[in-house]
Amino acid sequence: MTDSLTQALPARAAALAADFDRELAAVEASRSGDRVEELRVAFLGRKGKVTALLEDLRNCSKEERPAAGRAINELKQHVEARVSALKEKAQEWELGARLNAEPLDISLPVTASVPRGSLHPVTLIRRELLNEFRRLGFTVYDGPEIDYDFYNFSALNMPSDHPARDMQDTFYVREQEHLLLRTHTSNIQIHCMLNERPPLRIVAPGRVFRVDSDPTHTPMFHQIEAFVVDRGITFAHMKGVIDAFMKAVFGSSMKTRLRPSFFPFVEPGAELDLQCVHCQGKGCRLCKHTGWLEVGGCGMIHPNVFEAVEYDSEVYSGFAFGFGIDRMAMLKYKLDDLRQLFEGSHSFLGHFPLFT
Repeated sequence: MTDSLTQALPARAAALAADFDRELAAVEASRSGDRVEELRVAFLGRKGKVTALLEDLRNCSKEERPAAGRAINELKQHVEARVSALKEKAQEWELGARLNAEPLDISLPVTASVPRGSLHPVTLIRRELLNEFRRLGFTVYDGPEIDYDFYNFSALNMPSDHPARDMQDTFYVREQEHLLLRTHTSNIQIHCMLNERPPLRIVAPGRVFRVDSDPTHTPMFHQIEAFVVDRGITFAHMKGVIDAFMKAVFGSSMKTRLRPSFFPFVEPGAELDLQCVHCQGKGCRLCKHTGWLEVGGCGMIHPNVFEAVEYDSEVYSGFAFGFGIDRMAMLKYKLDDLRQLFEGSHSFLGHFPLFT
């Protein structure tokens, strides 16, 4: 025997439809998007009124179930359609409310003081270095930070067993494809010479990456490299350019010196030393009482490098020199720890010129 409650399911569905229409009209009058969702949950939610009718349908007899099920499904479809249409209207209500709201007057003066930003010391010194290079007639050239072994090592006369190629020194992106994060900006030298013909007077700044981290080294740092290629370029030309450049950046009284050294991509090669900017060459803790600070390397471009880019080393000669931009910032602004440049401290950056 069926329960009298289940026998009245079609009548209950009709009464519920009337209740829904009344509540729907009230929600439309309120123009509230929140009430639309409340209406949906009240009728179609897990504990909603239509859901309860569907639960009672299971208690109907087989004879009564088709008619009752048809009435409840029609009710459900009616509720779903009207709620869906009401949701679209609710979006229009929300948009209209926002458009009719009192606009924000952005012309009002700001009464509170707003701190301005500052240029990062690396940005400051990079701009200064590039300005001096441009004054000397150099052109800025850019290159990829992710590059192939050929540009970063092989074309620069670095043999396959060179220790710089090891995993503990170089970040490999895909070692099997010989793809890596460049370890110096010298890769730009190769890209440039493969695309341009002498005479060249190029400066190449950029980020470089090495597996290293301590108070004077970071895994990512900034380098700048300059090179000249033409007929009749000599070691004396290089020394003159370096000396003029360093004097322009650190003052006319600063001295430079070159010490013999080895780099695979230059021959002869030299270490570039700058007179200590702290003690002016008298000797202090920073320069280990030598009066000199090592700032970079330099030398005459190796004939094997010219061969890799198909330059005739019997016709052309050239020189290259490079140094760390971060190191130059430390010297220029008398910083003790390289990591200060990468920590993003507002109190530290506040000591540098404001961005205007």
